[in-house]
This record gives sequence, structure tokens and C-alpha cells, in this order.
Amino acid sequence: MALKLARTVLALAATVSLPAFAQNVAVVNGTPVPVSRANAMVAEMVRQGQPDSPQLQQQVREELVKREILAQEAVRRGIPARPDVKFQVEMAKQTVLIRALIADVVKTPVSDAELQSRYDQIKKQFGDKEYHARHILVPSEDLAKEIIAKLKGGAKFADLAKQYSKDPGSAQNGGDLDWSPANAYVPEFAAALGKLQKGQMTDAPVKTNFGYHVIQLDDVRDAQIPSLAEVKPQLEQQMREEKLQKFEQELEKKAKIQ
Repeated sequence: MALKLARTVLALAATVSLPAFAQNVAVVNGTPVPVSRANAMVAEMVRQGQPDSPQLQQQVREELVKREILAQEAVRRGIPARPDVKFQVEMAKQTVLIRALIADVVKTPVSDAELQSRYDQIKKQFGDKEYHARHILVPSEDLAKEIIAKLKGGAKFADLAKQYSKDPGSAQNGGDLDWSPANAYVPEFAAALGKLQKGQMTDAPVKTNFGYHVIQLDDVRDAQIPSLAEVKPQLEQQMREEKLQKFEQELEKKAKIQ
């Protein structure tokens, strides 16, 4: 009779303990480590590229148990009460909250119509032509006129650019500015460039806020604009960042800051 009673008690004990084991991957010094925590860590590691497997789940279990042991020891030593630790915990909490908020704000996908509209806008601003130009930048109008006279007398543009130009980005390349749309330049420069024919140079110095330019147009071609499909990822990222920036600005305007 006693043996039968003992077996019954053991069976009941086992039955009662089943839900606890189902809910926890371990119990460390009486503190449960929930399965939900392990599942979340596994999901995050899978998201980062690791394949789900029994080995990964076992590694996660061991890591969570180790972390629980260390955390309990930190509590035993009173570490959570230290001001520096409180500060770091609060900052970490804020970081997690902000990251989750940002994910919520930008999770709505940018529509194809929005992407097409932005692409068309950029394409229009870019223009339909690209110009391969050279220039010589000098500080005075008189020197620019002197250079123009030398060029008309047969001097080579590249040689005079290396000798006189104050533009550090192009002087040693003979004044070469490579291919660019007109709107890549300041308005005065772009206007003068647009009036030139292939092979021509400006008859008079072009004044901008940088100084005085002598400009030569080497060539013109149709604008080499990448397709929407090629720039879609970058464009979508840019529009998401703009959306987030606008969201932050609106929050700042509504906030009462004293």
C-alpha cells in the first residue's frame, strides 16, 4: 500500500512539473529562464543568417543559463544600484525603444508610384545633356583675359591650366572636369557652358563666387542616367530616411521643451 502511494505521489509530482518545463528552458537558483526568451534569441540569430538547428538551440540555452548566473551574481553584489550601471541600463533601454520606434516608422514600404515620381523628378533636374568641360580658375579678370589671349594665340589649354589654375581638383589634370550635367556647376558657370559649341571656349572671363573662369567645352552627349531598377534600392533608402527625418522634426515641434 505504501509503495503504491509513493508511486502515485511521484506521478502527480511529475504531472505538476510538466508545465514548468514546457515554459522554461532552465531554472537557475530558483529563477526560471523562459522558453520565450530562448525563442526570441534563436529568431534573432536566424535573422542574422544562422540556420536554425538543435545545436543552435542548445547553444542559446547554454548562453541564457550563463547570462542568468552572471546576472544573479551581479545582483548579489549590488551592482544594479551603482550610478554608472543605472545610467548604462537606462541608455540601453532607450536605445532599444528608439530602434523599435524607427522600425515602426519606416516599415511601410515605399510604393512604386512614389519611387517613379521621385525618379522622374531627379531625372528632370539632371537634364538631358552631359558636358565634358575644362576650365582655368584665376583670382582676377585681367589674368583671365590674358589667358584667353594666349589660348587664341595657340597656347594649349591643358598647359595653361596646370600653370595658372587655382582649382586644386582639376589644375593638374589640365583643367579637366570630366562629364557632368550643367546643373552640377554654379549658375553662372552652367549658363556659360550651355552657350558653347563643341570645341569652343569662352571669349570673356566668367565670374562666379570662386573667381574668374576660362571655360572650354570638349564634348557633349546625351545624359547617362541609370535606370530606375538600377537605383531603386538607394532611392528607396533615401526616401525612408527622409520619412524618418520628417517624423523626428514633427515630434520635436510638438514637444514641450523647457
